[in-house]
Amino acid sequence: MIETIQSKIKAILKTKKSWVDKGIRYVWIGFLCILLGLPLFIFTVQIDLFGLYGGMPDLADVENPENDLSSEIISADSVSLGRYFRFNRSPVAYEELSPELVNTLILSEDHRFREHSGIDFPAYIRVFFGLLTLNPQGGGSTITQQLAKNLYTRNPGKSLDGHLVIFGRYVKRLIEKVKEWTIAVELERNFTKDEIIAMYLNTTEFSSNSYGIKVAAETYFNKQPDSLNIMESAVLVGMLQNPSWYNPKNHPDRAIKKRNEVLYKLYRNGYGIEDREQFDSLSALPLGLNFRVQNQNQGLAPYFRTVLSAFLQKFCKDRNIDLWNSGLKIYTTIDSRLQRYAEDAVYQHATKLQGDFERTWGKRNPWIDDNSRAEIKGFLDSRIKRTDYYRYLVGRYGKGSDSVKIMLNLKKPMTIFTYAGEKDTLFSSMDSLKYYKRFLQVGFMAMDPTNGHIKAWVGGVNHKFFKYDHVRQSSRQPGSTFKPFVYGMAIEAGHSPCEVLRDVSPSFEVPGSVWSPENSEGGHGTGEEMTIRQAMARSVNSITAQLLQGVGVNNVVEFAHRTGIESSLDPVPSLCLGTSDVNLYEMVGAYSTFVNGGIYTKPYFLIRIEDKNGNVIENFIPEGRQALNEETAYKMVYMLRGGVEERHGTSGGLGAEVRKDNEIGGKTGTTDNASDGWYIGITQSLVAGGWVGGDERAIHFPSWQFGQGSKTARPIWENFMNKAYADQRTGVMRGSFKRPSSGVDLNLNCKSKDLSDSLSVKEEKPWEIP
Repeated sequence: MIETIQSKIKAILKTKKSWVDKGIRYVWIGFLCILLGLPLFIFTVQIDLFGLYGGMPDLADVENPENDLSSEIISADSVSLGRYFRFNRSPVAYEELSPELVNTLILSEDHRFREHSGIDFPAYIRVFFGLLTLNPQGGGSTITQQLAKNLYTRNPGKSLDGHLVIFGRYVKRLIEKVKEWTIAVELERNFTKDEIIAMYLNTTEFSSNSYGIKVAAETYFNKQPDSLNIMESAVLVGMLQNPSWYNPKNHPDRAIKKRNEVLYKLYRNGYGIEDREQFDSLSALPLGLNFRVQNQNQGLAPYFRTVLSAFLQKFCKDRNIDLWNSGLKIYTTIDSRLQRYAEDAVYQHATKLQGDFERTWGKRNPWIDDNSRAEIKGFLDSRIKRTDYYRYLVGRYGKGSDSVKIMLNLKKPMTIFTYAGEKDTLFSSMDSLKYYKRFLQVGFMAMDPTNGHIKAWVGGVNHKFFKYDHVRQSSRQPGSTFKPFVYGMAIEAGHSPCEVLRDVSPSFEVPGSVWSPENSEGGHGTGEEMTIRQAMARSVNSITAQLLQGVGVNNVVEFAHRTGIESSLDPVPSLCLGTSDVNLYEMVGAYSTFVNGGIYTKPYFLIRIEDKNGNVIENFIPEGRQALNEETAYKMVYMLRGGVEERHGTSGGLGAEVRKDNEIGGKTGTTDNASDGWYIGITQSLVAGGWVGGDERAIHFPSWQFGQGSKTARPIWENFMNKAYADQRTGVMRGSFKRPSSGVDLNLNCKSKDLSDSLSVKEEKPWEIP
């Protein structure tokens, strides 16, 4: 019995020893597998053995990522006007980060960042212990590891997965971790800590189409990264964990809670927050957002950026450059201050003008037939057929189907433009068309006449709702603003500004009839005498026509083209009244020829384009030519000054502020059918011009007097110039026009003739809507 028991005990001990031996053996085997297998596994991941793990990003892409850099447009005064991008990212250097931002990031995300070499082993021990105790203590990834992760997740179009991902997310996560560790170590070997901080913030996504800290700071706080304070830094750093979840615009409560968690870490580490009372005070503050999502409809110069985009796309295509992600630096001639003043002047006057336009027309519609001066029947029906939505409905229901008409008149929620801000309403497609066709449009451009630099470009009143550019894309009849080219040809042919002519309208033989222009106040002239300077100043049609008849219409066409008009001009007698279409861009350029001593410099908007490394791809040189002799050009400046200085001149209404210590010339223009109002003004520093009218010629002002250039376009010019003169930083100075170096062959001091009140030409024309 005893022996049996002893045998059993021995058997049990032997079995136990066997299991212990096996256990020890398995532990050693496991240890050896880890000791030998882990390095082997890491090595195979690094070389992507047999394509099992997916590729590794090139370290060169870390410092200068080539696949997602936005191209930036920069003004002449070094202000960012906007970007062209797929991913809105613009990198910054470490020196461009505020100390508050850097310290907030380190204390919140990786407080041993300055000490470790890419991997924080104490953090992983903390994470492991937290898992064992079912009390998670946060993640163990360092800033360097997070940067490493950004490198192979920031590009959605490039897969770095290998074949082993078929075994599930755990295998994939293990492979990703190995990649993070490997890249993190390589980053620490190749870059300084400061560089890693900058690269990490440049490659991080912040929601709201904001990639990188520069765009995030601009989007959420309208600041540059070097100006971020502790509160703003805490908001942005708090977003790093989950940008969409903690988006301060979409989820302010979550963002505040996360911001306060970050602030507590700063308080706990003794940075920027002195005591608990200050922490509690800061935690109670709102987010303080100044939210501005960047897109092509917002920001300065949206019409200019659209025009520039078309040029740049061709430029880049010819050179095999991708505009949208090559990180180009595009240096333009636009001055951000003058651009803002131009946009403000346009918006301010357009707001008033639109209100007057609506009140005067009332319930009547402004689409008017030029001959009958009655409303054009079926106008909206014909215009709706030009829309994509109409074509879609016809394709779906068939032409002539009642469903097409029903859908066009079906009201639906819609956001519309108003000068008081966007408004939500219920509109049908027909309602929308009618609403927007009643809006007046504006074009405005300013340039430096001495070098051709375009300083401001406003193509319309709101780029989001009205895409059409009215500076260069739109061509309209210039009316009387074309007259200086007739007078210029006459001056070149030997006429003097002081030459006296009689107000009598000449006759021209035209096919099938005889044409004799009327003056703006009606009739074919009073017979009164006046100098041709007075005649142009008062926009007297009869004398303009006499001069065209004398010098020949073909010579006027050639003169206009020589000075800068590029559009085709019809060589007909009515050309003297501005009946051929031109655009504002070429008109401002041509007027600048007079100011620039007869040298035509084609208006241009680009100075140079650099690649992302600062290498110049192309410098842009202005195109110029001697169009007139210096003496003729100065005489035309003197002629244009007559609009301000002569009695009843069409620029005489300019205020004392803009005229103080200043020489100004200008010319108004209004088309006969009251569809277009123009004004081109010249000074020794700037030449600028404006156009006002409907999107279509059929859309008329209520009367010719309402739409005359002195009331529609000239106030914009005056407002803009006053703003420009008030800001000395713009370099726009008051003063006199430059005199010819060779002198002038006669004394330009015409003695004004006293004209009778019957010749008080004030741009009043009896074009009224019955």
